[in-house]
Amino acid sequence: MNAQLPRALHPLAWWGWAIGLAVAASMTTNPLLLALILGVVTLVVAARRSDSPWARAFRIYVGLGIVIVLFRVVLHVLVGFKWGDHKLFDLPTVGLPDWAAGINVLGPVYLEGWLAAVLEGVKLATLVIAIGGANALANPKRLLRSMPNALHEVGTAVVVSVSVAPQLAESVQRVYRARLLRGESGLGLRALSQVALPVLQDTLDRSLMLAAAMESRGYGSRREADGTRRLLTGTLTLGGLLALAFGMYGVLDSEHTTGHWGVPLLVLGLLSSAGGLALGGREVRVTSYRSDPWRLPETLTVLSGVVTATAMGISRNVDSHQLVMPLQPIAAPTLPLLATVGILIAALPAFVTPPTPSSHRAAAPVRRELEEVAG
Repeated sequence: MNAQLPRALHPLAWWGWAIGLAVAASMTTNPLLLALILGVVTLVVAARRSDSPWARAFRIYVGLGIVIVLFRVVLHVLVGFKWGDHKLFDLPTVGLPDWAAGINVLGPVYLEGWLAAVLEGVKLATLVIAIGGANALANPKRLLRSMPNALHEVGTAVVVSVSVAPQLAESVQRVYRARLLRGESGLGLRALSQVALPVLQDTLDRSLMLAAAMESRGYGSRREADGTRRLLTGTLTLGGLLALAFGMYGVLDSEHTTGHWGVPLLVLGLLSSAGGLALGGREVRVTSYRSDPWRLPETLTVLSGVVTATAMGISRNVDSHQLVMPLQPIAAPTLPLLATVGILIAALPAFVTPPTPSSHRAAAPVRRELEEVAG
């Protein structure tokens, strides 16, 4: 493996890495661990993102995370449960009828409850930013080619939906550059009405071009299949999903109220779902001109995310108090060793993966050749 040769990593590898970080973030409200996860995501994105439109959308997810934290804090002040010992400020309490007992509108705000709201918002924001890192690093068009044939239509819808934010960011940047070239002001509040219409028009044009391109390539076409095969495919898939749901409940049931049927149902659900996907994939006409390679960097990237989630889960089972910000009484958070090492391992893709090819670097030889021909 030559890590110096630029190439794009497999998109599923980036999503596996990001899901591992998101799972780890969902297990803790320790601000030190959450800040460490945010730092790792930012480091990997800064080191391995390309100059594509979806890569420039990472700042949108960061802004969305900030909005989530602010909204969570405002919601706590308005209708949140007020608790704690250190009062920050006192707001007038709005009386509610008896059927709305337990809901506090305004009222006194305490430091402990306010910190809890902030940490919950930061946890959700970290989860969103981790998924945004995968969206910034993985090519959504190549991700569609990696989906199973049976999930091709669902994968198409998902890819189109996750590419909305990058395309919106690109449209806003184009409108912003056009306004600067015309000598107009930037994207202020006054220019919002003048910017919204061009962005909306550009979005509609992109949607029409995407629909025409997908129709010309035969998206949505299926082979003729008899009723027996369709019934068998639907039965296997739906039965497998139900078995997965009950099996997952049995595995996660700490009181073992379902007996020992969790693992067998989980395995049966996996096998049944796989059989349904295999049968359903035969009805979809999908070919791949050039498959994306899966090599050692992809494996290391996914394993780093799995190790992070596993280390956080083990830390929660060993000593869950270290993953929670102490609020009664308020004390300084600590860094559990195992969880910290697991999060730091997630930074390996910034060093062990090959550099991402840039379209500017790829276009430079072509421009030089054209300049030589023209000169």
